[in-house]
Amino acid sequence: MSTLTAHFDLPLDGSAPGWARSTVTAVLGGWGLRDRAWLDDTAVVVSELVSNAVRHGGGEIVVAIESHAGQITVSVADGSSVIPRPRDPDGTGGLGLRIIDTLTDRWYVQSHEGGKRVCAELPPCPGNGTPATGTSRTEAA
Repeated sequence: MSTLTAHFDLPLDGSAPGWARSTVTAVLGGWGLRDRAWLDDTAVVVSELVSNAVRHGGGEIVVAIESHAGQITVSVADGSSVIPRPRDPDGTGGLGLRIIDTLTDRWYVQSHEGGKRVCAELPPCPGNGTPATGTSRTEAA
């Protein structure tokens, strides 16, 4: 089985979630994944992961996308070692991890030197086979 990967660095500011949404959608579309509702759900997951990294993380933010045997995983690494925990929603937030939990098959956290990586395994993209092969890297300006 071939593995496709893409990863990109993001600025630690408010533009990061939007940049991540559009870049991940473009990468997945380039891999031949075209179901609009699935891509929209994936964009929401990525936006929530990146928003959490901007708000609660620190250091460099790196987004990675991997396809292996038809399983798509997106991950966001940041410089904080604090493990995210769902919290009760209030007027200022608390829904992000609940949204991620609803839209993914599963999510989990990996520790790495200098921080953590939050990974989300997506459900299969309807109407698509296995993505094409390749590797790409994009860096935010």
